[in-house]
Amino acid sequence: MSITLTSGMRQNLFSLQQTSKLMELTQSRLATGKRVQTALDDPVNFFSAENHQQRANDLAFRKDAMGEAIQTIKSGNNGIEAITDLIAAAKATAQSALSTTNGSEQNSLAAQFNVLLRQIDDLSEDSGYKGINFLAADSLTVTFNADGTNSLGLSGFNGSSGGLGIADAAGWTTSSNIQDAIDDLDAAKATLRTEAKELSSSLSVITTRQDFTEKVINTLEDGVANLTNADMNEEGANMLMLQTRQALGTTSLSLASQAAQSVLRLF
Repeated sequence: MSITLTSGMRQNLFSLQQTSKLMELTQSRLATGKRVQTALDDPVNFFSAENHQQRANDLAFRKDAMGEAIQTIKSGNNGIEAITDLIAAAKATAQSALSTTNGSEQNSLAAQFNVLLRQIDDLSEDSGYKGINFLAADSLTVTFNADGTNSLGLSGFNGSSGGLGIADAAGWTTSSNIQDAIDDLDAAKATLRTEAKELSSSLSVITTRQDFTEKVINTLEDGVANLTNADMNEEGANMLMLQTRQALGTTSLSLASQAAQSVLRLF
């Protein structure tokens, strides 16, 4: 059995249905803060925002890798600073041996010197970070952009006593041998200074690229927001207007129904 509605009632009912759909849409936008949630809402903005977000995610991964590279460089630099201190201690030991003619004392100082060299070796082994040790001649490539076409290669060096050209103390009963050891220490210190400058230069580049990447990510995410975010003030105002329209539609439907009932009373 079908129910026949008057033209006025049918029109008011249709208006209420449309208002209800708009209210559901507005409520969804208010709840999510998004005016474009699927491709059906706005295919151009939706897919543009997807591309921006994917690139931002890729760059965020690169930025994290840059952060790890920075920590690796800092670990290497910490090792260089510590080894430089040990070299200074070894030089002081050698100079003490050079200033004495007591063979027993020279032998004792030579033993101390060799202990310091072993500590240099240990420090060079312990200066890595996450499996990369620039003082063990390891290398690292830091990638900057999303597609991997821009990068910076970093190369380490041998930071052990042997790698720095410092020989164990032997035959320190002669001044020339002790002086050779002092010269080797000075050369090793110069090598460390050069390597530290290279690491510092790489650190500066990576830090700059990391800051730049952060800005690009923010720009992309702002673009995503501009393409998909809802204006909460506008949506709030829309909701108030739709609620008012719904109330008026309900009243109009009630009046149309009353009008039909008045007609029936005539019979």
